[in-house]
Amino acid sequence: MSNAQPIPATPRVISPSPTPSETSEQTEGYFTRSAARRSRTKSPQPDTIREEKNKDDSEGSDSSLDKRARTRSRSPILAQADGVLVNGTTKPPRRMSGLTSRTSTGVIKKSEPLPTKHTVGLTNGNALPPQVNGHLSPYSQIKKSWREFSRSPSPLGLIPLHRHYRYLIHKHEIPRKALHVSIGFLTLQLYRAGFQTGAITPWLIGLFIPIASVDLLRHRYPTVNRFYVKCLGALMRETEVDGYNGVIWYLLGAYVALRFYPNDVGVMSILLLSWCDTAASTFGRLYGRYTIRLRRGKSLAGSLAAMCTGILAAWFFWGWLAPRTGPFPDDPVGGFMFKGVLSLPEKARELLGWSKEASTITGTTAMAVMSITTGLIASFSEFVDIFSWDDNLTIPLISSAGLWLFLKAFGS
Repeated sequence: MSNAQPIPATPRVISPSPTPSETSEQTEGYFTRSAARRSRTKSPQPDTIREEKNKDDSEGSDSSLDKRARTRSRSPILAQADGVLVNGTTKPPRRMSGLTSRTSTGVIKKSEPLPTKHTVGLTNGNALPPQVNGHLSPYSQIKKSWREFSRSPSPLGLIPLHRHYRYLIHKHEIPRKALHVSIGFLTLQLYRAGFQTGAITPWLIGLFIPIASVDLLRHRYPTVNRFYVKCLGALMRETEVDGYNGVIWYLLGAYVALRFYPNDVGVMSILLLSWCDTAASTFGRLYGRYTIRLRRGKSLAGSLAAMCTGILAAWFFWGWLAPRTGPFPDDPVGGFMFKGVLSLPEKARELLGWSKEASTITGTTAMAVMSITTGLIASFSEFVDIFSWDDNLTIPLISSAGLWLFLKAFGS
């Protein structure tokens, strides 16, 4: 008797043989697909690099060095405030603008010294132990690399006020620049009051001697240095803590410009020092990153700012203030070089065959030429570096000499 429902056929069984890729990874016994998948996810181990030893001392260096990967830097890693460093696997992005702040997770603050092998247990072979003498910080041991830590003019950590007012005092130097600019307005006020340059230079020497003496004294005694920094830290740069105060060079440069040059040249040199240097520093820090870098610490933005400020200062002084001031009874003979007239030297006129009238400019044209020349001299004196002297000394020296030579050649 036959069954109404047909009997199903016997199913065909396929043995779980491994795939070709799994077969190549299989060593012995059965190899499951899950195990093969885990094996494939593992990164392959790099081949061992064998060192080559020179058979002769005169042969070249080890060629295996070319095969090695770059060694990891052993310098301290500065993490962001919200970044976490876990077993050296997470490397936070490097900040070029300065040190980052420290939180409770162990990130470095701007105001704190860099970690060394004495603080963190790292050994980099280069960092020296910090020397504590009241104010000198570990940054003084790293003379060439402090610009990598901060874009401000000096490393942070020496003066307490610079830590509390980082933007007002440390980065933008507002109190220092305010004092710098005020010297120019004081010079104009003394000029309007009829003070001669010969009457001002003794006061400059009278200020120079005690300030320089105190500066020498504070570098000899750390207690005096601490008190000095505590009182005048807002007007100082941190590089002046273990260096000389810029006021010394300011007074010396102003003395030379007012003592050995005519009144208008000396006054204009002080204005260029007071205003052009401040404008170059301000605009260079704000916009220098967007322009060409002329040399270390000098950008095209700062040089253009110094030139424009010099042009405006010359136009204001020679074009507006000087004609409306004086004359005074005690004015020296020949105390004013620029009188609104510029002409070619006599030898140049003879060479070109021009008459004196044809080679002479007056009025607005002469004022424009004099202003542009003053701006160029101001920009050059602010840009140039002479034996790494302080710019408070070089700017009045170069600008007064440049203006005197120009007016000696082309002035009437």
